[in-house]
Amino acid sequence: MSTLSATTAPGRTRRADGAVKSRAPREASTGRTQPRTSRTIWSVVAVLVSLAWVFPIYWMINSAFLPLDKIENPTPTFLPFGGTFSNVRRVLDDDSFWAAMRISVTVVVMVLVAALLFAFVAALAISRFRFRGRKAFILTILIVQMIPAEGLFISQYKVLDGWGLVNRSAGLALVYTAAILPFTIWMLRGFVAGVPIELEEAGMVDGLSRVGAFFRITFPLLAPGLVAAGVFGFLQAWNEYTLALVVMTDPSQRTLPLWLQGLVETNKATDWGVVMAGAAVIAVPVIVFFLFVQGRMTSGLVSGAVKG
Repeated sequence: MSTLSATTAPGRTRRADGAVKSRAPREASTGRTQPRTSRTIWSVVAVLVSLAWVFPIYWMINSAFLPLDKIENPTPTFLPFGGTFSNVRRVLDDDSFWAAMRISVTVVVMVLVAALLFAFVAALAISRFRFRGRKAFILTILIVQMIPAEGLFISQYKVLDGWGLVNRSAGLALVYTAAILPFTIWMLRGFVAGVPIELEEAGMVDGLSRVGAFFRITFPLLAPGLVAAGVFGFLQAWNEYTLALVVMTDPSQRTLPLWLQGLVETNKATDWGVVMAGAAVIAVPVIVFFLFVQGRMTSGLVSGAVKG
């Protein structure tokens, strides 16, 4: 009988003429091609999404170097050839810009110091200790996060007005700190809970005090969490507009978002080149701050490693 004989090996069959046919290479090739095609498709999608996300930023920077007639031209100018630096110079020569910069920096520094300090202590308390009212405190943090910020504007303004903190950097920093504190506590709680308490106990066995074990072993491991919380607080305080609009009613006490909004004229044509230049200049400290802390976020992951 001239029929197929028994299988000689997995994936191979012997025909009547004695030739051996293998299916493995084709199957392996198909298996490699499908993941490669899938990765290519997802890479193209990621590039398109990234371009859509980056384009508004590019358009802001591009418009900052264009004269007003080109900005208002129905035909868009995608490259700032023949542009001008006059828009940026007008921003940097404006004394009100530097006054707003000083106020914003002052508010951000106070917010970061206060928010990180209180949030860190609170996160340690609810993660490392069991005390009466602990669950109620955690529940309160979650409930406070659900309250719309706009619903507190009137009460916050009345409190600050009674304390004489309206149109003061300290008053605005106090409101910002109260706004971001619940989320910051919840964020740091996750980082503290992720560090095993056994590390501190091992350090105490080796002769360290409880405080010494915490600062020498646990605290370096919490550096990424502190940096992440600091980035969140910085972005919230630097870019916030509505609370600043309520608290800083004096035109001479404006933060940078309020100053930028003041460039939009209501009764005459707005010079959008200056507006775009102002927005680009305001974004520079955010970029510098993120680049500065990015390396520390990475190094903090291993800075507290314990060698065995």
